[in-house]
Amino acid sequence: MWLACRNVFIFMAFFYIANAFAQGIPEEQYSQEEASAKRLLNEAIDYYKRHGDEAMAAFSRQGRFVQDDLYVYVINTDGVMLASGGPSANLIGRDVGAALNDDLNKALKEALSLPETGEMHAADYRWMNWADGREERKRVLFQRVDDKVFSVGYYLPRSSREEAKLFLDRVAAAVADSPEETFERINGLDAEFQRDDLYAFVVDIDTERFVAHGYNLRLVRSDFRKIHSADEHPIGKQILQAVEQADQGTVSYVWPNPVTRKNEQKITMFRRVGHYIVLVGYYEDPR
Repeated sequence: MWLACRNVFIFMAFFYIANAFAQGIPEEQYSQEEASAKRLLNEAIDYYKRHGDEAMAAFSRQGRFVQDDLYVYVINTDGVMLASGGPSANLIGRDVGAALNDDLNKALKEALSLPETGEMHAADYRWMNWADGREERKRVLFQRVDDKVFSVGYYLPRSSREEAKLFLDRVAAAVADSPEETFERINGLDAEFQRDDLYAFVVDIDTERFVAHGYNLRLVRSDFRKIHSADEHPIGKQILQAVEQADQGTVSYVWPNPVTRKNEQKITMFRRVGHYIVLVGYYEDPR
């Protein structure tokens, strides 16, 4: 029961933000994933138009409508899950609104009342990734046909440069305003300072030691100068030397991505704030 309600809540997060993010444009780095999801969604809609409600069974089993981590799911305008080729299959036949509070039920009804215009919408939400068993950021493309909303989503394991820049701006401002409180929150893995593959870490220039790290707490209070990249380059020394030359900049190196759990090329932005270095990085797509 807990799992079902939990899945309902996450699933409904999509509808809750659908109006706010409708027509959202995916980051360019995910153009291939977006194209694949759009193609699968169009195939599912075409299949439904040819086969009617019999298509729901095809969407709910392993086959042409489950492609790697892409799958089709369908909910009708009464809020009942009709089909799913993914983790939400346990909701098939359920009125998903039954487990929601008043606010989410209102958001659900608003989303399901969107008219059938032939228009494809987009929204972001969080969902379990089959590949690693973790909840990750996902973008869904969805379209209403008759009394049904057809959806296909893809995962977003890498944040963009723009997202990293905004994240750095926020963390740097917090450090400037209240450094000790900010360090405590970062080390406490506060969600404001940790989101998927984006996290902040801070180094004290005077001691050359980590004072905060939003992912690996074992690094806190360790010697930053001794830090090496995954391919053994002395990136701690490199960053400290870069800060001597400029108050802000970027450094590139290989580092584990906490979402994909693979060593990937990372671009870390640094900014000097008083006698601290605030750093936030993003990962390049290896393709």
